[in-house]
Amino acid sequence: MNNKKTAQVYHFDLYGTRDNKYEFLHNNSLKSVAWNVLKNEAPNYFLVKKDFTGSSEYVAGFSLSSLMNNLNPGVESGRDELFIDYNNEDLHNKIENLMHNKDSTVLATKYSIVNSDSFRFKTNLDRAIFDAKKMVGISYRPFDIRRAYYDIAILRRPSNDTFRHILKGSIGLVFKRGLSRTESAPVFVIKMLSDRRGWSCSGMQGAESISPLYLYPEKESKTASRTPNLNSEIVQKIADGLGLKFTNEKESDSGTFAPIDILDYIYAVLHSPTYREKYKEFLKIDFPRVPYPKDKETFCKLVRLGGELRQIHLLESPAVEKYITKYPVDGDNVVNKIKFQDGKVYINETQHFANVPEVAWSFFIGGYQPAQKWLKDRKGRKLEFDDILHYQKIIVALSETDRIMKEVDEVEVE
Repeated sequence: MNNKKTAQVYHFDLYGTRDNKYEFLHNNSLKSVAWNVLKNEAPNYFLVKKDFTGSSEYVAGFSLSSLMNNLNPGVESGRDELFIDYNNEDLHNKIENLMHNKDSTVLATKYSIVNSDSFRFKTNLDRAIFDAKKMVGISYRPFDIRRAYYDIAILRRPSNDTFRHILKGSIGLVFKRGLSRTESAPVFVIKMLSDRRGWSCSGMQGAESISPLYLYPEKESKTASRTPNLNSEIVQKIADGLGLKFTNEKESDSGTFAPIDILDYIYAVLHSPTYREKYKEFLKIDFPRVPYPKDKETFCKLVRLGGELRQIHLLESPAVEKYITKYPVDGDNVVNKIKFQDGKVYINETQHFANVPEVAWSFFIGGYQPAQKWLKDRKGRKLEFDDILHYQKIIVALSETDRIMKEVDEVEVE
């Protein structure tokens, strides 16, 4: 039996300039510092002060990782510069050229491709045959839709157990164990491939998880149908609390609710600034949890708002085409000097998007600020007509997200 006690942990925060810190250390000793005594509580044993007020209320909700059983990280190609591109034509030419030039010397010099014990890419590549049907969309970053060559035999981590369902038509919910960026909602939605770091960005702890809303049978048949990727016990508890019947597919009957309603409810709750602020310490360390709906009326309000957010984030809402910005100056459309000034987003010395709200320019989705990141990733590239329209959709989507989040906050989530 282990009778060893945990150590007593003392903590003190010191903010300020380097000189002020030196002065404080010079004038104090270990005995004179006003230490905070921290509680050593399993399983995390934090070494800094944490505010876990509201713990009992938070844990009474359900965890997304418990609700959705099939979840995996996003796609890791192993060679993004090879398997991902901005358009179909460039990707097609690159992959087709690769497949027809498998000489080891050419591969090593042009693409840095050699065998390794951990990733036998060259061996798998030798067997691969180019297939244009494997070129699909990928949510490379929030609102940054690119093209990817999705061949599970040659990608490092294709996460096919999850993405085979999404590629057949399921919505995917993106979340992770701990999101340190508190300015952002801890969820996103996709309907295509998603990069392993496509939402939470490199440097943040752990990769995000992608979970399809529906699971499709391995083989299509007239009798087999898709099934919800949802924990039946949690779903039944929601149904009992609401007095509604759960159906696998959305029905017009007001006495029923479906998987998409649960997803939209979750999406609204986790976009509530008040909810995120109240439970920010919990959201930083584990998979997000959501309270069980307290009544049918509140549930329906949040489902409606969450549905609006979902459609906007998938760029499927008609609202995103009601542009609030303009692109008034002609030029070469090459992105080389990005600047935000007086409501204008400059892509070079003269060309700019006008009437851009500051909230949209600064808005976070996951670990990124899409209005900025999208342009930064295109430095040196020429924006085509569709690119200009797409960027204007991004600005609308971010502005609308801010507006709807405020509406969500008017609903009492708990």
